[in-house]
Amino acid sequence: MFTHIERPAERPPKLRQVLSDFGLLYASNGLVSWLFAVSAPVAVILAVGTNGGLSEDEIASWIFGVFFVNGLVTVLFCWFYRQPLIMLWTIPGAVLVGQSLNHLTFPEIVGAYYGTSALLLLLGAIGWVKRAMLLVPMPIVMGMVAGVFLRFGLDLVHAVFADFPIAGPMVVIWLVLTASPRLGRGCPPIIGTLLVGTLLTVTLGRFDTSKSLQIELIRPLIAAPIWSTAAMIELIVPLAITVLAIQNSQGIAVLKSAGFEPPIDAITIACGVGSAVSALVGGISTCLTGPANAIIVASGERKRQYTSGILVGLLAILFGLLAPTFTRLLFLAPKSLVTVLAGLAMLRVLQTAFITAFKERFSLGALVAFLVTVADVSLLNVGAAFWGLVFGIAVSWLLERADFAADRS
Repeated sequence: MFTHIERPAERPPKLRQVLSDFGLLYASNGLVSWLFAVSAPVAVILAVGTNGGLSEDEIASWIFGVFFVNGLVTVLFCWFYRQPLIMLWTIPGAVLVGQSLNHLTFPEIVGAYYGTSALLLLLGAIGWVKRAMLLVPMPIVMGMVAGVFLRFGLDLVHAVFADFPIAGPMVVIWLVLTASPRLGRGCPPIIGTLLVGTLLTVTLGRFDTSKSLQIELIRPLIAAPIWSTAAMIELIVPLAITVLAIQNSQGIAVLKSAGFEPPIDAITIACGVGSAVSALVGGISTCLTGPANAIIVASGERKRQYTSGILVGLLAILFGLLAPTFTRLLFLAPKSLVTVLAGLAMLRVLQTAFITAFKERFSLGALVAFLVTVADVSLLNVGAAFWGLVFGIAVSWLLERADFAADRS
């Protein structure tokens, strides 16, 4: 156990070497990567927490956990392995938790965070990460994910019709920046959307002025867990799947395509440790992020890109410490701004989920997983996402056995 954990190819750099490798290009890449992480993904947490009945202080503590803790992990891993290994949190997992908040208490969910942490640590320690990722067919997983994410797409449509002066131009600028690769490289679509939404909110006087806004350091809330069997059954495996099969696999693919060899088992152990520490203050499970790393590896010398990752980690730590200020700022904004940001952030993921679920094998099982998850009916006090996976696998095992045989070959 632990003997297989990957070691860095060379010794970690000294401070003088880090400063020498750093530069304007790597600073700008790190800044853009960080801006991406603090725009729509934070809006997802706010939307999930608000809809789930969490208080502003609980949401701020959640944001502190996923930024401060994972910022520390990011700085350590980028420095130690000389790779851009940005660790944040599982966005699909946050959406999954939002669904569970309809029938589970937050302390029960925190208990499941610890269970997920233990599972990730175990898989990383014994080197079974790849084997575990093969147990559940990816199309069925993505059928469940599509069912969980569907609400964000529907809320996006409702927001455009309900508040067009804010939501309409935000969608238009996202389409323009997405359609033009040249413009999108200069200003990532989600950041352009945030800027336009903020400008319109200020111009139209839509910020809630009944509450004051001041710079405030975090006073994190310790989230005491409740060990609920129903929550453990419902969340541990789906959360681990979102970390390993959806988020980490995407981040690993991004880094490998750029010529890196990311330490898969070490990353999994880091996710387990980060998840446990984040859970202390109500933060969701840690993962290796795809988009933030993709921004960093898009330009510059490969051997110097780790410095951008270190910058992202340091900015994440700062953002976590100021979590109450940024949380209050989003609470003062119109709901449509947060809804559109979260919806557009989920749009590509929802598209990928549908394509993966229904492209080739296991399509019937994926459809069953999707329908059961969308129905959002609990069984034996266990939520729909878990049962979506169970019934999807069962139907595929009965009616799509040829797909299992083809998958093994």
